[in-house]
Amino acid sequence: MIEIKDFVKQYRDFRLEISMDIPDNRVVGIIGKNGCGKSTAIKAMLGLIKPTSGSVRVFGKEARELTAQDKEKLGVALSDSMFSMQLTVEDVIAILRAMYRDFDETFFREMCGKLSLPLKKQMKDFSTGMKAKVKVLTAISHKASLLILDEPTSGLDVEARNEIIGTIRDYAAANDCTILITSHISTDLEGLCDEFYLFSGGRIVLQETEENIGKRYGTVQIPFETFETIDRSRISGFKKETFGYACVTSDKEYFAKEYPELTVKPATIDDLIILLGGAEE
Repeated sequence: MIEIKDFVKQYRDFRLEISMDIPDNRVVGIIGKNGCGKSTAIKAMLGLIKPTSGSVRVFGKEARELTAQDKEKLGVALSDSMFSMQLTVEDVIAILRAMYRDFDETFFREMCGKLSLPLKKQMKDFSTGMKAKVKVLTAISHKASLLILDEPTSGLDVEARNEIIGTIRDYAAANDCTILITSHISTDLEGLCDEFYLFSGGRIVLQETEENIGKRYGTVQIPFETFETIDRSRISGFKKETFGYACVTSDKEYFAKEYPELTVKPATIDDLIILLGGAEE
């Protein structure tokens, strides 16, 4: 579905360098701190930026060579784009009806009712959550086989986030599709994604299933004096804190055997974002 090979995008003050292979019918999360390269990767998949080197293929074609017909199979919600705020949802329906041959107007209207979206009110008067719902509905209302959703829940309250994630989860369950979703809020993606890519500083530092994250990785609090004695190759990432170092490891057995006085807990996605996002002295 998506094949990114040795992709590099060089800006004056940032460099993205990644390779990814995302098969059909998978829900994949791209996670990481703000500024790590998630949105740049999304723009590359959509052919919106030209690579410095490497390739990005979508549906077996170079991303920048997708035809209008190919793009009808895409459902996209970008964090930094939206319809004109002067439009109403009725106006959006008319636009989507003209753009997509498979636009499901009945489904769109039903979902507007379910998500409490007024049809005749200008979107300039919508809340942030309501605008986010419109973007996601636009992406899922024309039977897309590939959804690309960039930070769809950013800046929303818990109720709006849950509604949007629930909508995406229902779409995934009802359709044969691939979904790529970025977020820096890991709890939104737990239980939704089959696999995660963790970005840090323009690189992929982890590719793992959610199930294996808890099985393979652990976190451990290590006092300063003990930290100096530990084989650093056993530590995947760490952060200095008041009373020692918070560490993440993929070698839980080493700590259980060599440092039984230390407690190793299963790592969460948040732990990986914080502790693999760059070591701190």
